[in-house]
Amino acid sequence: MGLRLPDRWIWDSWYVWDGDTCHAFYLCASRGLIDPERRHRNTNIGHAISKDLTNWEVLPDAISPSDSPAFDSWTTWTGSTVKGPDGKWWMFYTGTSREDGGDIQSIGAAVSTDLISWEKLGGAPLVEANPEWYETLDKKVWHDQAWRDPWVQRKSDGTWQMLITARANVGDPKTRGAMGQAVSDDLLNWTVLEPLAVSSADFGQLEVFQYEVVDNVPIVLFCCGYRELSEQRRQEFGERDATYSLVSEPELTNIDFSKARAFEHSLLYAARLVQDRLGDWFLLGFIGYKDGVFVGEISDPIPVTADPELGLILRAAKDK
Repeated sequence: MGLRLPDRWIWDSWYVWDGDTCHAFYLCASRGLIDPERRHRNTNIGHAISKDLTNWEVLPDAISPSDSPAFDSWTTWTGSTVKGPDGKWWMFYTGTSREDGGDIQSIGAAVSTDLISWEKLGGAPLVEANPEWYETLDKKVWHDQAWRDPWVQRKSDGTWQMLITARANVGDPKTRGAMGQAVSDDLLNWTVLEPLAVSSADFGQLEVFQYEVVDNVPIVLFCCGYRELSEQRRQEFGERDATYSLVSEPELTNIDFSKARAFEHSLLYAARLVQDRLGDWFLLGFIGYKDGVFVGEISDPIPVTADPELGLILRAAKDK
C-alpha cells in the first residue's frame, strides 16, 4: 500500500534513511478544504516512517508556517533533508510570506538531532534569488518569483550544492525554466551561482530537482505540468503532468533539457528516487487527478533502473 491519509491530501515528498528506517517528509493539507487547489496555501510538512517503503507509520508533523513576520509565514513547501558532518539533520524547505502576498519564494532551513523535533533557523531566508541571473517577480512575465524545491547534496570535494527550481532572466518567458544553484561549505552560509542549465525551448519551469547516480548512470529528475510545456512538447505529449528524467554527465555537467523523457509507466508528479537498504532503486511520487478527482496520496514504490540513452526505466521486480 502507498501512503494515504484519510483526512489530508499529500503531494510533494522527500526521503532520507536513518539506519534501517526511511523518513518521508511531505506536503499535506486538510481534505476539509474541499477544493484541492486550495491545498497550496494551507500546507504543513508531514512526517512518516517505514522499513520497506511500503508500510508507513504516520508521525506528528515536522514543520508548519511561522507567525508573521517571517519568510515562511504563509507556506512551507518542498525541500530536502541531509545529515551534516556533526551528525545534525538539516531540512531545507521553501517558504512564502503573507507580508509580500505569497508571490516571492525563498529558502530556509530547520535543524534536528532526531528527525522528529525541528528548530527553524530564524525568520529570515538563507537563500534568495539573485537578479543577476534569475527572474524576479514580474506578473506580466510569470505568475510568481520561482525559487523553491531545494535539493541539497554533498559534492565530491566535500562542499554542499543546492539545486533550485528557478527561472532565467533572459530568453522566451514561456520556456526559460532553469536549474538554479547555490553552494556552501557549512550548510548555513550559501552563495548563489549562475544556473547550471536553462531550458531554452521546452519547459517553463522544472520542479523538484533530484540528482542521483542510478546503477552507474547519472540521472537528473524533475517534473513539469503540461501547462508549462512548450507548444511542441504539449502537442507531442498531450495534456499530462509528468516526472521527467535526463541522463547527465557526472557532477551535473552538459545538461540538455531537450533530451529529457517523461516516465510514462506511471504518471506520478514530484516523484523521488529512493534507494532501499539492499541498493535497489525505486520511484515514489504523488498521485494527482484521476477522472477529475484529486487523489492526493503517495504511490507504492515502483522498481526502476537507468539506461544510458533512455534515462529512467522500469526495472523488473526481483523474485522473492
